[in-house]
Amino acid sequence: MLASALSGRDIAIDHAAAGMPAWTNGAVIFVSGAADVQTQIKELCVQSALLAAGSLDRELVQRLARRPELSRRYLAVEGARVLAALERVLPPLMLPLIDHSMASFSKSPVTSLHIALSREGIEDPPPVFGSIRVRELLAARPRAGEVASPGLHIARERRDKELAELAHDADQDGQDAEDVATSPVGGGGGLGRLLQKMFQVVRQLKGGGPPGADAPTHWSRSRPRGGVRSLPSTATAEAVADVLGASCGILYPEWDVHRHCYRPEWCTVKEVDAPMDQHASVEWLEWYGWRRPLARLGMGFDRLRGQAQGDDVDIDAAVEAQVQLLAGTVPDEATYVESRRHRRDLSVLILLDISGSVRQTSPAGRDVHQQQREVAAGLATVLHEIGDRVALYAFHSQGRSAVHLVPVKRFDDGLDSLVMRRLHSLVPGAYSRLGAAIRHGATVLMERGGTSRRLLLVLSDGLAYDHGYEPAYGAADARQALAEARRDGVGCLCLSVGANTDAESLGRVFGSAAHAIIHRADQLDLLIGPLFRLALRSAELRRRAA
Repeated sequence: MLASALSGRDIAIDHAAAGMPAWTNGAVIFVSGAADVQTQIKELCVQSALLAAGSLDRELVQRLARRPELSRRYLAVEGARVLAALERVLPPLMLPLIDHSMASFSKSPVTSLHIALSREGIEDPPPVFGSIRVRELLAARPRAGEVASPGLHIARERRDKELAELAHDADQDGQDAEDVATSPVGGGGGLGRLLQKMFQVVRQLKGGGPPGADAPTHWSRSRPRGGVRSLPSTATAEAVADVLGASCGILYPEWDVHRHCYRPEWCTVKEVDAPMDQHASVEWLEWYGWRRPLARLGMGFDRLRGQAQGDDVDIDAAVEAQVQLLAGTVPDEATYVESRRHRRDLSVLILLDISGSVRQTSPAGRDVHQQQREVAAGLATVLHEIGDRVALYAFHSQGRSAVHLVPVKRFDDGLDSLVMRRLHSLVPGAYSRLGAAIRHGATVLMERGGTSRRLLLVLSDGLAYDHGYEPAYGAADARQALAEARRDGVGCLCLSVGANTDAESLGRVFGSAAHAIIHRADQLDLLIGPLFRLALRSAELRRRAA
């Protein structure tokens, strides 16, 4: 029970061979048979903590193959880090083993591996840390529903370049030569990708051609499983403010539904300049039907002093009235403070999906991108004119290291023909790593919105798909990102306009966040007010509960 609670998975306990230190293959934890109970509990806690933190994930362990000294150094650093991270839930007998000075050097398994690869002097780990048996971990059968990991991500400088289709033989994550040799046939390694290319293996979701930049993609019926946990984003206000000048972008975690944990600093998000087509046709849309319901939302209270009636006493006015009374003059009776909703107190960030899948044609004969673009333009125009703070970003991705957000209109920008020309110059392409886009949009909204009420509006066909981001995995990550935003007090509303997405599929991606399928833009006249109100109320309730 203790091992399952700490590791977050069903796991068995057994005795290791005589003289062997504790170890695990991911399904069974082997503890020293000749040791006392307290020592066995310590060994169990260390191995469980390593599993819970993703320290023994396949892509990390591959780097330790046939390198026992590197495994020892990695275990010393990572073991200290995971114990410090779980200090609050560990049994009291584990507290003397926690080395906070060592743990402070690392914030993730990737950082621990970097430290182990360096020439820094690292002391041997305590005997209860056991050992990492790479061969057994790699030979263990993957858990039900688990897919091969795309490889270890080592952060490096990225230069600006156009998005290009990733070939199946492209070494995306910098695997070593030995990794290529040991990769299983048809797996994620270089040899597997080479064989896939030779046999022309086409990855399909449910038929209909290869997904991504040049063809619409379709839904898988596979369902994600497991619960969720929260992890704060690594993005800070300084990182968001400097993102335009940064060459590496900013890093966000990603929720791995198969392992029931986060992959820290897994996705790189970068804001890129919007394209500008001088010949793009610009239409100024007048969505009068949306103004009235939206104008009733997002109103903040103003406290008006010197009122004849109100919900509080104006101390200054009351003192002044008493002085006038003592002086023998008629006092002013306006001695109250009244709260009225006069000022706008809502900031909205619109996230527009421009992945390749929105090129599909709706039943009405128009492509989804065109309809979602019109809704984005109409909402931005109406919200700006009624006095709300509004921003508009488009997004697509090409792997986890290239999640691109295009600022069409930032919060402090005016709404003019330049903004509309940027919007009408957008061309759909590439993939949709929806979770990373939502996390960055929520971060920008919280840091730059400038109001107490915040709403993130996602316009997407609901297809979360990318390299190593299959539909079930991507849907779980998108749901988790939306839950994180709502816990931070950000209302989330997701609209699918004109797409051929059914309600069940959309529910798998957006979960309990407010969402709706809109077949035509004019249907929003009656729905936009209740949907905005529901999203804002849901975020407020979650924020209070937290």
